Amino acid sequence: SEPWTRLEAGQPGGVEVELVRRFATELGARVEWVDGSEADLIAALEVRELDLVVGGLTADTPWQTKAAITRSYATTRMVVAVPASQPVPDDIAGLQVAVELGSDAAGILEDKTDAIPVRVPDVTQVKGSAVAVDEWLLDNLDLRDTGVHLRKVKHVMATPLGENAFLVRLERFLIAHQDQVPAMLDAESRW
Repeated sequence: SEPWTRLEAGQPGGVEVELVRRFATELGARVEWVDGSEADLIAALEVRELDLVVGGLTADTPWQTKAAITRSYATTRMVVAVPASQPVPDDIAGLQVAVELGSDAAGILEDKTDAIPVRVPDVTQVKGSAVAVDEWLLDNLDLRDTGVHLRKVKHVMATPLGENAFLVRLERFLIAHQDQVPAMLDAESRW
């Protein structure tokens, strides 16, 4: 679930991986990483085989009855953007906008605007065209936000139900470090 988590050559990385490492350091704890599907990890969390699950979870996660969900520590937006060298259009009606194949961007674009979605394998490789992209990618892709925002996502982590002291400590840590998340996202976009 890049940029939040990724596995590269068997090693975990990403924004949430870095946050977990820093949190573990603060606790004086050792991290043992477990790779798995969201369903498998939440099931292990539910029976207390894991202490924390990360992986791009969002506040609207369907796992809220199986896990304690932190308050949101970061909010991201998907925006319609144009190359920085181009003027921002007054209206995107009729504008062709590249959207990631297999994502929800095309459907959202069709529901919320009169723009025309053009499905592509990787929006980060599109040059000279409008794209639907996560806002944290704008600078690195040399794009400018048109002001059309397609969705807002609040990012969370999951802990076992009933571990209130751990949850509170994690939330305090996340709140104290939330200002670092934009720079971490920026670093991930260059990864």
